[in-house]
Amino acid sequence: MSRISILTETDLRAIVKLDASAVDCIEKAFAALATKAVAMPPILRLDIPEFRGEVDVKTAYVPGFDGFAIKVSPGFFDNPKLGLPSLNGLMILFSAKTGLVEALLLDNGYLTDVRTAAAGAVAARHLSREEAAAATIFGAGMQAQLQFAALMLVRPIQSGRIWSRDYVKAQKLARDLTREHGIEVTAVAYPRQAVRGADIVVTTTPAEKPILMAEWLEPGQHLTAMGSDAEHKNEIDPAVFSRAIYVADRITQTRILGELHHAITAGVAKPDQQFAELGAIIAGQAKGRSSAEEITFADLTGTGVQDTAIANLAVTRARDAGSGQTIENDRKMGDAA
Repeated sequence: MSRISILTETDLRAIVKLDASAVDCIEKAFAALATKAVAMPPILRLDIPEFRGEVDVKTAYVPGFDGFAIKVSPGFFDNPKLGLPSLNGLMILFSAKTGLVEALLLDNGYLTDVRTAAAGAVAARHLSREEAAAATIFGAGMQAQLQFAALMLVRPIQSGRIWSRDYVKAQKLARDLTREHGIEVTAVAYPRQAVRGADIVVTTTPAEKPILMAEWLEPGQHLTAMGSDAEHKNEIDPAVFSRAIYVADRITQTRILGELHHAITAGVAKPDQQFAELGAIIAGQAKGRSSAEEITFADLTGTGVQDTAIANLAVTRARDAGSGQTIENDRKMGDAA
């Protein structure tokens, strides 16, 4: 008998939080890329330019996990004009042993938000200086809020700055973060000013032209770029590659759609140039930061292993908590494929 768990966003928000366990879960997923026979095909991408829409499909099989996830993540960027969210989506968890559907996670993109923020925390944990206390976030949306919260989990953050093209939104987010975390977070009008004196800088925007320039960076800083998850997106000046220790989440992917893609196009990185991946650094197979003065730069484009990891975590917690609903979906032996 085939039983499928159905979990709504409300169910998932109650059992999966952006906390230390979520960060550890995503850290293990990164390490698996370096140490296990992970199967992770390239991202399937569908563009619907007529409605400013895009859909990404990501998946990965990770040995040791009971299930593998397939995530469908649409982004339709004119939706706010219609009173609708621009991002949504769902995940399907399949049994790694039988291929049967085990769970349908109707998360509306919530699990992606959590795993993306957790990935930022993992990068900061392994690449920023341990005493990093000042954080700057570019952007003022949901991921900006979550990235700041994620940094608080792994570093002794004592102050923050927010820069956004929309200064009013930056001010609101700064007030919200100050209230939520009990530390001083301020909105900054100019991006260069936001970078000055920061220990960690995280960019979370859909920018298509660089919003952070190489000459702004200072010794000892760590930079994480989250926004370049499509070929046309570009947050970071390619000249940063000549100043920073570059780390990819998956180099075959960042060559296609990450900040590395733009550096190759600009001629500051070679198409076949080798760089360390975050998973290899976690596993001790590659070096990350080796001095307090180095500038480190993580290019996180989002990987299927993160989705499989967070989906397994969610379903395990749901079973333990008795969350969601279960339906039976039998198929008779011998039915046509």
